[in-house]
Amino acid sequence: LRDNRIELVRASWHELSISVSDVSLSDEGQYTCSLFTMPVKTSKAFLTVLGVPEKPQITGFTSPVMEGERMQLTCKTSGSKPAADIRWFKNDKEVKDVKYLKEEDAVRKTFTVSSTLDFLADRSDDGAVVSCRVDHESLNSTPQIAMQVLEIHYTPLVKIISSNSWPEEGQSIILTCESKGKPVPEPVLWTKDGGELPDPERMVVNGRVLSISFLNKTDNGTYRCEAKNPIGRNSTEYVLIVHDVFNTLLPTTVIPSLTTATVTTNVALKASTTTSAAATSIRDPNALAGQTGPDHALIGGIVAVVVFVTLCSIILLGRYLARHKGTYLTNEAKGAEDAPDADTAIINAEGSQVNAEEKKEYFI
Repeated sequence: LRDNRIELVRASWHELSISVSDVSLSDEGQYTCSLFTMPVKTSKAFLTVLGVPEKPQITGFTSPVMEGERMQLTCKTSGSKPAADIRWFKNDKEVKDVKYLKEEDAVRKTFTVSSTLDFLADRSDDGAVVSCRVDHESLNSTPQIAMQVLEIHYTPLVKIISSNSWPEEGQSIILTCESKGKPVPEPVLWTKDGGELPDPERMVVNGRVLSISFLNKTDNGTYRCEAKNPIGRNSTEYVLIVHDVFNTLLPTTVIPSLTTATVTTNVALKASTTTSAAATSIRDPNALAGQTGPDHALIGGIVAVVVFVTLCSIILLGRYLARHKGTYLTNEAKGAEDAPDADTAIINAEGSQVNAEEKKEYFI
């Protein structure tokens, strides 16, 4: 061997060693060791040289890419022997559906390997890291990697969030318009039923937020939030329904159907009192079973019945006294009209009774 890169390391009757520095693909081949004895002894060895692949490069990328456009990214590496393996990843998740191409260089006996990743750009790919990894046995488990960050432009995505799920009259509500797009959308536009906001004093727009105070029925309608950027525009709607104020005291003002009393003109006062006592013992059928604490509905019903029965009793008593009202005269009073004193009045009264008996007539 006549090469300055080849050096004899050890020579003995039992071993002959050489070293080759700066190995290249041309060093690949069969090497023969001969021991000049009688007879001559030889030994052969084949040296295989691995071609280290070059650092991969990604081509075909343009920035930015519009949503919906088709992207074709190609990763290529040269100088590998044997042919290197190329794998694609998107955010550390391997992509399997790729095209693989291997070309052999006849002169250098190396390979140029390329792989193509084909997909439609989506807004979810914005900011994603696409990487091309080259694996080869010469890399000692340390692959070569090329990376590319995707930039996808897309129309805004709009969503309305309400602060009040059950708006009532007199309350306030805040509608927040969330818009996401690239480039960043311009300030949003709020409309009501296809026109401008009818009451700017109560309907205040601050950036993406619409605040409506002192709600009333006229605020019912469809509110639209529209956002746009250079790529396009998008909108969403929110239907506002203002509900009546819920009156929590309403059930306490209704007298239950079982707590009724019927009073006629011939009912005695004692009977009315009994009816009132009986009425107070009836519970509200609408009361919740197992309810603890004071039952305001039941108390209100009892109080209403007691008041009603009391008023009826007073009216009956008044009518009873009015019917029995009259003038009652004693015996002294009967003779007191023409008598000068009480004794004379008594005598006159007795005389009038005798005369009344004498005036009796008998008919045969």
